[in-house]
This record gives sequence, structure tokens and C-alpha cells, in this order.
Amino acid sequence: MNIDINCDVGEGVTNEHLLMPYISSCNIACGGHFGDIITMDETIQLAMKHKVKIGAHPSFPDKENFGRKLMRISNDDLRNSIHTQLDLFLERLAFFNQKLHHIKPHGALYNAIAKDEELATLFINMTKKYLKDVLLYVPYQSKIELVALKNNINIKYEAFADRNYNADGSLVSRTQKNALITDKKAVFEHTFFMAKHCRVKTISGAENKVKVNTFCVHSDTENALEIVKYLHQNLIKEGFAIG
Repeated sequence: MNIDINCDVGEGVTNEHLLMPYISSCNIACGGHFGDIITMDETIQLAMKHKVKIGAHPSFPDKENFGRKLMRISNDDLRNSIHTQLDLFLERLAFFNQKLHHIKPHGALYNAIAKDEELATLFINMTKKYLKDVLLYVPYQSKIELVALKNNINIKYEAFADRNYNADGSLVSRTQKNALITDKKAVFEHTFFMAKHCRVKTISGAENKVKVNTFCVHSDTENALEIVKYLHQNLIKEGFAIG
């Protein structure tokens, strides 16, 4: 069985060159929460060097809060921002003769379209033209999954290797102390259980059904390199192929 490990990169942590050998896809910030032409170009070239599939990581236009707070913004302003981010990213990909593999929304936008069908519909409508022959990374049993499937968008189910889950299937808020999983062995056990059993252990002790094709490790997690390296090595030991 193949497992894709992805990381959000080009976000100013500058550890991409260390992470790339252990991941198979990446989500590059394209100016909403972080990023400019220089960071995009540098990260695209690293992905090319390591043969890592390249995705766009658009966000609410909110660098002040790193895109991690729900932003009250008009539909037109959000549409203009997302189009600006994706158009610039596609321009940089074209410069290096690369194609877009996937789109994965960032932070508060990702969480909002997972829960809010109206916003999910708006997001699909504004990105549909970019999603021809391009995957959209979505969480299982989310509103964005349902809307994407209705619109014949190709999706890839994502789960988070380094994040805890609530009983309702949502991610534990980053305002809570137990939001992140930082112990490399705990991250592996969390991921391996999802991959093997198609279930996720929640903080309540309950187990929820989950579909997952790609696992995310955040590059700004304090020991991200240690986590990704350990996860990569031990999934292979268990018979999984990374890619």
C-alpha cells in the first residue's frame, strides 16, 4: 500500500531542504499567509530536486495571523485573493516547466470549508478552473469533500499525523495544549493506526472511521524533521511504500 506524506512548506521555517528527502508531496505557501516569488521559487526547486509532488497552499489573505484565524472577508475579496495566489503560483511553476499536482487550503480556510457548506461551495466555485486534472486535498466526511464530489473534482483524503482529533472528527484547536502530537513514536502510532485500520483514535477515547491517502506533518512543528524521518522509516518497515 502506498502512503503519501505531505508537508506545508515555503512558510519561513527554512527547513524544507531537510524535510524533502522524507516526504512525497508538498504544499507551498503562495502569498496569502506567507510567501513571495523568492520563497516559492526556492521551494519549487527543492521539490524538483527531490522529486516531490508540488501543491499550492492558498489561504485567507492574513499574514498577521499566519492564516490561522477565521477572517471576515467579502466573497469577492476572498475570490480575488485566492485567484491572485493561485495565478502567481502557476506562473512560477510554468517558469520551471512544472505542473500543479494538487491544491490544499491552509489553516483557518481549510477548517472553515470543512464545516461550512456555503463557504465550501464558494471555494469550489472559485477554484474549479484550477482543479482540472489537479487533486484537492480534503478531510474525510467534510463539507468540502461533499461539494467537491458533487462537482466531479478529484480529491485525495488527508489526515494529520501530528494533530489530535476531537470526537466529532474535527482537529483539536491549537489553543489547547493537546492539539499537537510532538513525540515521534506517538506520531507514528497515530498514523499507523489510521493507515492500517482506517480509524482514528480521538481524545475522548472513541475511534472514528476515516479514509486517508495522504498524511500531513506541519513543517513548523518544533521537531518536524525528527518526526518526518521517523515516520518515513517506520512506515517502510511496516511494508508501506511512500509516494
